[in-house]
Amino acid sequence: MEAVILAGIARRVLDELLRNPYRTIELRSARNVMAVEAALREAMRLFLTYDPFEDVSTGTEGLLAELMEAKYLETRIPWEESDEREVTICRAKVKLVGLGRVVEVERRKGVMLARVRELFPHEMDIG
Repeated sequence: MEAVILAGIARRVLDELLRNPYRTIELRSARNVMAVEAALREAMRLFLTYDPFEDVSTGTEGLLAELMEAKYLETRIPWEESDEREVTICRAKVKLVGLGRVVEVERRKGVMLARVRELFPHEMDIG
């Protein structure tokens, strides 16, 4: 199965998604926001992993989720140290589908995609 990669997801978010299969995730990373846009356009599943984008490769484990909906919010940055005044936040509502392991990674139009093999719970190494 092919899925769009969301990387660098907090461990507590992954744990909460395992306990409750529905969750709204707040994304601020430009790469993850672009990934959600691509998943919406192509009607693809998401592969969520704790690992950063640079470390996602064959063997990376994570969660497979269906993207239910996504909303984009523009918000002002309250501190003066930043060179930017606004940030785009994406709130993506997802539904857990299962566990997965990356078989192959591919970049397509600036978005990372993975061919993912679904796993049984006893095959998973995520702590």
